[in-house]
Amino acid sequence: MYNDLAEICSRPEPFSVYTADVLWTDEHISEQMLRFHLDDNTDLASRRSDFMERSVDWMVHEFQIGAGVRIIDFGCGPGHYTTRLAKTGAMVTGIDFSPRSLAHATAVAEQEHLSINYIRQNYLEFETTEKYDLIIMIFCDFCALSPSQRQRMLRKFGGLLAAGGHILLDVHTCNTYDRQAEKTVFGPDLMNGFWSKNPYYGFLNTFKYPGCRVTLDKYTIVEAERRWSVYNWLQYFDSESIGKEFSAAGLNISAFYGDVAGAPLTASSPDMAVVAVAGKHSHPTI
Repeated sequence: MYNDLAEICSRPEPFSVYTADVLWTDEHISEQMLRFHLDDNTDLASRRSDFMERSVDWMVHEFQIGAGVRIIDFGCGPGHYTTRLAKTGAMVTGIDFSPRSLAHATAVAEQEHLSINYIRQNYLEFETTEKYDLIIMIFCDFCALSPSQRQRMLRKFGGLLAAGGHILLDVHTCNTYDRQAEKTVFGPDLMNGFWSKNPYYGFLNTFKYPGCRVTLDKYTIVEAERRWSVYNWLQYFDSESIGKEFSAAGLNISAFYGDVAGAPLTASSPDMAVVAVAGKHSHPTI
């Protein structure tokens, strides 16, 4: 028992385990995730609809979105942004590897008589010869990727940009990192049955890694027949650290904002939105 608990509470090396697909492909968990996506009373999986409306209005003005503009949304989920952007007449593509989320997004598009190209795939593996005027990755998805995955995505973005195109993504700032605390939580059916339809005991171990400004929420689920874990990593940034990552991928940051609705970035902003363009030596898609 002691050895089991020691293993459950062990601190792994940053980004040494990748389990993000479990949240979106497991039949039970993906159902819970979609429920949170569609709950307008929380910001747990998607931001509230009033913010998304302001965000899209700002994007339309900032990037001159309209008929014929080519947009791709990496991690589109149930289509909150793709649906709104398609209503402008833009040519919209959404990528996600959750069949349940994409089924919802597709149903909404059909209901609204919108032509949206949805692709079910891990966006790390996505390849195309198409070019896009706007590439978005929203709700701080970028923070959940390892350093090598982030470079892979940024180089991919550079190869997908049309001439004069823009990248828009958001990240958590160091202010949010500073507010995190290490903790251990244990309980039966942790998070009200979120992790399994079967009875289980759940552990949550939250770790901080000050040297690299990373946090981990490590969930360990103990069912009658198995024990398994999900690792939710998050990287936190300031303008200098995110700038270095974009520069290493051949991209130039053209503007910083406090969020993807165009709020000013301040010293206390919990998140930071980044607008970037291709540099002189942008890299091809990989």
